[in-house]
Amino acid sequence: MPEDEEIPRNRSVGIVLFIIFLFTIYAYKAYQAGAVLSIQAFWNGLIKDWIDTLIFILLVGPLFYLIYLVASYRGSKKSKLYGLLPLVERLPVIRKPQRHVRFREKLFWTGLILVLYFVMTNIYIYGLNTTNMVDVFSSFRAIMAGAEGSILDLGIGPIVTASIIMQLFVGAKLLNLDLGNEEDRSLYQGVQKLLVIIMIFVEAIPQVFGYLTPDSSFVSMLNGVWPGHGTFLADTFIVLQLFFGSYLLFMMDELVSKWGIGSGVSLFIAAGVSQALITGTINWIPGTPTQPVSVLNPPSGTIPRTYYLLTHFSAADLYNGRIETVLFGMPNGIVALIGTLIVFFLVAWTESTKIELPLAHERVRGARGRYPIKLLYASNIPVILTSALMANITMWSLIFWTNPALAHVPILGHDPWFGVYPNSTQAALYGIQTSTPIGGLAYYLSNINGLGQWLLPLMEPSTYSSAFLGHSELQFVIHVLAFTFFMIGMSVLFAKFWIETTNMNAESVAKQILSSGMQIPGFRREPKVIESVLNKYIPPITTFSGAAVGALAAFAGLIGTVGNTTGTGVLLTVGIVIQFYEAMGREQLMEMHPVIRQFFEG
Repeated sequence: MPEDEEIPRNRSVGIVLFIIFLFTIYAYKAYQAGAVLSIQAFWNGLIKDWIDTLIFILLVGPLFYLIYLVASYRGSKKSKLYGLLPLVERLPVIRKPQRHVRFREKLFWTGLILVLYFVMTNIYIYGLNTTNMVDVFSSFRAIMAGAEGSILDLGIGPIVTASIIMQLFVGAKLLNLDLGNEEDRSLYQGVQKLLVIIMIFVEAIPQVFGYLTPDSSFVSMLNGVWPGHGTFLADTFIVLQLFFGSYLLFMMDELVSKWGIGSGVSLFIAAGVSQALITGTINWIPGTPTQPVSVLNPPSGTIPRTYYLLTHFSAADLYNGRIETVLFGMPNGIVALIGTLIVFFLVAWTESTKIELPLAHERVRGARGRYPIKLLYASNIPVILTSALMANITMWSLIFWTNPALAHVPILGHDPWFGVYPNSTQAALYGIQTSTPIGGLAYYLSNINGLGQWLLPLMEPSTYSSAFLGHSELQFVIHVLAFTFFMIGMSVLFAKFWIETTNMNAESVAKQILSSGMQIPGFRREPKVIESVLNKYIPPITTFSGAAVGALAAFAGLIGTVGNTTGTGVLLTVGIVIQFYEAMGREQLMEMHPVIRQFFEG
């Protein structure tokens, strides 16, 4: 018997949902016609525009099916999400190794995935019109671990967005799952995989409406295959390429997590940002490659750019303001390089700062150890989630502002409170891209990268008037403060959620310590006693680590970084590299000492 038939269900829910589904199709057709339809007119519309009807069913149908699986479940489990179990169990999965994976093998898989990632960032979408392409993630491209116009255009966006949604739902107690229970935790991870697939389509489908448009010659070729439907086929083909790239990236992340070293998402972020940092520092190719090198078109990298400008500017030029070009010229001025180095040393110091709780073995006398609680206990994950949330706000506000169909959606459609974006004339006037917000929530939460985007305009408003994007000085200051406090506040919130959903809270750590045969000297060897001791450290340091990592990211953004990587990108990369180095050290220890391996795996 199929697994989905073994789960008890309320079949009447399916009948009700099917009626609602038919009414949804009717409402869609009536909206298109602009009038109430008779049954005959509705049926004729279904037959006449069967392609449009099929597309609508393919988009909305899976959603109703998922609702049915959840709503119809009437089993013994507390959470309705167990209704999704038959579907979740059929998803592709990278199985955990049933043996100890040696260090060299882990290093091999990690290196192979890294090479494959760089290859995929250079595989561009077939049939794409690159001249009219709009990068909706332009402000966050450095940390999205993708490449504009490639099959990884979405980057880690769907993966991190699915994680945000699941963590918020679990944190708000809406899913009724106990992540300390192995069965509930397995379901949680499976549902998150399903949500990643949904988010890939949710982020990919809007892209083909004005942002990743097909080339006219490609559309003409497909019209020859199916006359009159070339655009539909081309859009579908682009969405499928985006799905293939994003889902393969998700499977690569899972492969690294189970067979490699560290996290795949972190690895991809570090790889992309490191590439941008290197090219932003030493690239000698000018900003406009088609034109010769000059003081108006100097080399792109900070070091060759600075050398060229200092050797071609006279003392009088430097005295009359050219020194600002050398110091603050974005994206690769000297101050940006200094800011990058400051962030590097700050993160290196905070990553090495920790509290160590003494541990002693229950049976082996003299066997002692320490349980380290890092200053950045929640790692850099809260900043990744916060940045992904900001990227989603920017993407959806841009889509609802510019898309002709979504612009009419109530509340969000073309709403200046949600986000305002410039036309081509305004973008040229301000020297920005059309995907850069200039108003609304998206503007106040948008990234800041460098002193030239906030401090210099406040000091010399007349000289840097374009940086205000048409806003007053007060609104400009509110933008800087909103960006800073949003980074800190959301990082604290996500730090708390992350600790709870990854079994790093006091209760889970107490069980881990006891299961490894260790205990805290001077305290009874009971889970509640150990948990009460850990509660004095873990909750406060979780809050502090979230605030600290958010403040570091905001600080790095305000100073500026080379390569347009944003402060968050540099912060994440430095932390990821340090953690990767520590993970390699642990793997080597486990390789040398089997007893230590048992402690870490426990």
